[in-house]
Amino acid sequence: MDALGKLCADGKASAEYLWQVPDATQVGLKIVGILEQIGVEALKQNRKEMGRIVQDLATAAKATPSPQQVDLLVDGFDRLTKLWQAAKSGLM
Repeated sequence: MDALGKLCADGKASAEYLWQVPDATQVGLKIVGILEQIGVEALKQNRKEMGRIVQDLATAAKATPSPQQVDLLVDGFDRLTKLWQAAKSGLM
């Protein structure tokens, strides 16, 4: 797994954990940081479609934690992971 794949996996794990913590501020900041790193790695790999998803997820990550926010973030990281996997397997 390269850096981009690891970031996608770490982001999803953090998003799943977000709703379980009493003070989600630190986890939210971690997710935003991961998204920024995904954006950088995606640019390096010329993965423009990932950049658009990252922007949407960063907005969601900054919102007050709710079950809907967690679902949106987890689904978004799933999409990012699928895009990464498709590129690695030569489907894109």
